[in-house]
Amino acid sequence: MRVLLLESQKYIFDDSFSALDFKTDAKLRTALKGETKNSTVIIVAQRVSTVMDADRIIVLEEGKIAGMGTHKELLKSSEVYREIVSSQLSEEELA
Repeated sequence: MRVLLLESQKYIFDDSFSALDFKTDAKLRTALKGETKNSTVIIVAQRVSTVMDADRIIVLEEGKIAGMGTHKELLKSSEVYREIVSSQLSEEELA
């Protein structure tokens, strides 16, 4: 169990959401938005749905940056990101 005890200017969640089911993941991220609205939040994640709404996504491949941008920008500019997305999300989820 992880708990936010103190208000901070920066939060780092290192793959903290991966063990959660999709519904709980979404609920937790929604709740965290209100608590972290004036902070910098870094989320390390393997699940696309966890980062789709991020202001900036950095895609890593073999330890190197393979793309950077929003979800929509990366869908257009990064083959690596498109491959990850297509392996995880259905066409309906992308719409």
